[in-house]
Amino acid sequence: MIQTKIVATLGPATDSVDMILKLMDAGVDVFRLNFSHGTLEQHAATYRQIRKAREQSGEVVAVMGDLCGPKIRIDPLEDDEFDIARGDLLEIVAEHMVGGPGRVSTNRPELIKEVQVGHRVLIDDGMIQLRVKEMHADRLNCVCEIGGTIRTRKGLNLPDSDLAMSALTDKDREDLAWALENDLDYVALSFVRSAKDLHELRELMPLEDRCRIVAKIETVQAIKHMDQIIEASDVILVARGDLGVEMDLARVPILQKRIVRQCQNAGKPCIVATQMLQSMVDSPVATRAEVSDVANAILDKADCVMLSAETSIGSYPLESVEMLSRTALFTEDEMRLRNRASRVDPALTMRRITTAVAHGASLLARELEAKVVAVWTDTGNTARLLSKTRLGMPVIGLSSEELVCRRMAMYFGVIPVCMERHHDILHMLKDVDVELLRRNLVKPGELIVVVAGTRLEHAGATNALLIHLVSEGDDDAPVFA
Repeated sequence: MIQTKIVATLGPATDSVDMILKLMDAGVDVFRLNFSHGTLEQHAATYRQIRKAREQSGEVVAVMGDLCGPKIRIDPLEDDEFDIARGDLLEIVAEHMVGGPGRVSTNRPELIKEVQVGHRVLIDDGMIQLRVKEMHADRLNCVCEIGGTIRTRKGLNLPDSDLAMSALTDKDREDLAWALENDLDYVALSFVRSAKDLHELRELMPLEDRCRIVAKIETVQAIKHMDQIIEASDVILVARGDLGVEMDLARVPILQKRIVRQCQNAGKPCIVATQMLQSMVDSPVATRAEVSDVANAILDKADCVMLSAETSIGSYPLESVEMLSRTALFTEDEMRLRNRASRVDPALTMRRITTAVAHGASLLARELEAKVVAVWTDTGNTARLLSKTRLGMPVIGLSSEELVCRRMAMYFGVIPVCMERHHDILHMLKDVDVELLRRNLVKPGELIVVVAGTRLEHAGATNALLIHLVSEGDDDAPVFA
């Protein structure tokens, strides 16, 4: 059983209950609905399939909705495309028009006033590069530095420009409302530039709503405000695609490692995404470089790895997930052999009783070589903090709240279990024994560490560590506080 969590994007290639069940069996913990493609009606149908698969299997899986964000695109072109060569001039005009050689417009006319002379204009994921030579009230005059074919609706990036636009479009607001109405577990915000974007999103969410926010890191501005973004979000997603367009591609691997490390210290889950197994969109076998990329993300202590086109439109979605699972299995074994599972720096994260208890549990579990750590949690926070210590043994996240269990599906090494908690401690421990024995996670007489709260009326009041020997039958097993 692997501890790294797998996020899989659903699409035409995986549009059936049977395939979703197979993906779950192969190791998928979180399903992603990409609002950049398809209609809400189509996403609703997919979501019904996920729920049906979840009910049939009895497994805990989370669902993440991915908002499109303010993607800038080229307006329609005559014949849908034209070629541009190095040295050619191109006007980007404010007024919407059908473009062609020498002149185009975009879906965001106001960018004309926000881009400066000397700024780069990248088209089609950076395949084409222009540079602004002149600014006018109604247009930008650009010169081509790297040529290619410009096509209708291709994306346009402005890595040097600080655009004064909201991170949420009207479509995003509509998609968000649907996500909240349908109780999705996570919602991802694209093209985050600062914590302000996340605050804007959170203001649209009712206070009582428990959907968690994923901040997608794919802009230069986000890198500059990384600490504040991590603090304002619940999960970070390293979106290497647009990040590699907005800056020198050679910087992305180091930035990925830096971001994962910052999330580790902050106690926040981190997803590494984009082209993890890109060749498997068309091939049943991954490249050596791709497998190494996945392994390195896990060695860096990423909590989740994500598949996009591989499982949404690829020819080998199930094989892609199986490849991720096998890579994670061998990588995690090596991490344990090297004893690379190290605790989070307590100076950075031990700020509350819950955090101190989680840290203490990780020390006890390692010292006593506990079989598992079982965590009772009302919010998932204690399980999240324990997952960041990389124990090397399963963390069993116990909660009576199904939504909290689905939330924990994102956390590295955490096995979510939905069950009611008895108020009496001894009765509670017997219930835990029965559940762990039923799942073949422990054997009678083995030692486990139980993390719980003694103040049952207070959510998030984790304040107790119990060292417990698993019992079989009616006899009480020793419990050490």
